Amino acid sequence: MSKRDELIKKYAADIKEKFGENPDMDLLTKVTIGLGPSIYNLDSSRVSGSSEKELETVKNNFLKGKLGLEESPQLLDAIHSVIETYGKSDKNKYRAVIYYRLAKHFGKESVYN
Repeated sequence: MSKRDELIKKYAADIKEKFGENPDMDLLTKVTIGLGPSIYNLDSSRVSGSSEKELETVKNNFLKGKLGLEESPQLLDAIHSVIETYGKSDKNKYRAVIYYRLAKHFGKESVYN
């Protein structure tokens, strides 16, 4: 099993455990691949839920840049909601899981087709 496959398996387990759902493995794999080599870096593979700068980066680079969403208060609200469900105290909030959940939240799975 490749390192990426191991990470995808870890992300899937997080989605099951933290969000109580069976992940769409095809979408999760595509989101993970889309993150490129950042998934292998300890810092860039995670999102700091307590850093407003980090949350702005998620909003600007992913929600607006990748998903093509327009600026609105709902963007940060959605990010905060995902962080809250993931668990604010959980230091291992994986970027791939957060991006996966946000893509599903906004119904933008087709971006990865």
